[in-house]
Amino acid sequence: MRDPYKILGVKRDAAADEIKAAWRNMAKSAHPDHNQGDPTATARFAEIGRAYETLKDPRKRSLFDNAVRMAEAKKNEQTIMQQRQAAREAAVRAKAAQANAERVMEELARAAQKAAADGSRQQAGSAEPADEMVERIFGAQARAAAGGQAQGRAQQAQYQQAQNQQSPNQQAQYQQTGDTAEADPKGDEETGETVANAGANLPLPLSILTNLVRRFTGAKDTGLEKAPDEVTTATVTIDDVLKSGWITASLPEGREIGFSLPAGTTDGHEIRLKGQGFKLPGMQRGDAVINIRIAADPRFTVDGFDLHAVLPLSIENAVLGTEARIDGPSGPLDITIPAWSGSDKTIRIPGQGLPREEGGRGDLVVELRIILWEKPDDKVTDLMRSMREGLFL
Repeated sequence: MRDPYKILGVKRDAAADEIKAAWRNMAKSAHPDHNQGDPTATARFAEIGRAYETLKDPRKRSLFDNAVRMAEAKKNEQTIMQQRQAAREAAVRAKAAQANAERVMEELARAAQKAAADGSRQQAGSAEPADEMVERIFGAQARAAAGGQAQGRAQQAQYQQAQNQQSPNQQAQYQQTGDTAEADPKGDEETGETVANAGANLPLPLSILTNLVRRFTGAKDTGLEKAPDEVTTATVTIDDVLKSGWITASLPEGREIGFSLPAGTTDGHEIRLKGQGFKLPGMQRGDAVINIRIAADPRFTVDGFDLHAVLPLSIENAVLGTEARIDGPSGPLDITIPAWSGSDKTIRIPGQGLPREEGGRGDLVVELRIILWEKPDDKVTDLMRSMREGLFL
């Protein structure tokens, strides 16, 4: 359900009288009888009614307010925890990379000694120095390796800058959540030192060392360590999901990324784009992770892969049954309302919902709502009074 405060156009601290006045004005202007040429009037009128039902009841209003506060706190907590977790994982990877680099250095030293010894045996009459032989064997890679240590420090400085992008506001929100990880500031300092030392202690870029060793030993390429993922949220419409539309999202670093919505997308769905995240020197590019949120729609509400719509009914049509037309996701739909259908009745239309990943689509669920006439009717009033009091005329 959409935010009832936004639907009625009132503030969150609005008094009951203000909420009631706003509901009366909006319900009157959105009533289907006054908007017969607008196919969305019925849905808007029902939505206004649901919003008022929520806010006029103190218990329901309190539950909604608490749910919003909890959702906002949880979202902030998850964002900050994801950033810290990414930093810790990067520290572990950097430590493993340092150990791997030391092993590669040992392999490189043995390979160079073996190459020099083989060269000496093959050219016994030559006085070619060992450094010239390494230059001849390794070529441009050896020259590039000469400046590797300075490059490694520069790469680590850029990586550390990327990891320190967390704003002071996010840090304050994280402290308010009471997460136990904040109680150990020493752990974060050690994590930062591990990352910094890992880059500073690498004598040569790992990619160059790996290439040199593979050239002599035939070892397979283990690949670079992966940079953290870049997480963002994209808000789409129901029509975007139905048409598998092309979406553009803004990443935290300011870059925009485009992608098409796959089948199986619904509210809260996560899309991972390989190799489209953070690009840090000396590391394999991370992924872009997009959390999908479906924007509120005046026609439908989303429940998994099902779409829900509200159809107002007059008393006579609810009792006698009728044929009605409703605005479906792909165009108008004609439905039959059985006789004696109350507001607890729903009509399910298969295959009119959101596309599923395995094929097919969810359903359109039509919820019936009995709506009184705009003006009281004396005959109906007398009938209801006689039924309540047991007097039959």
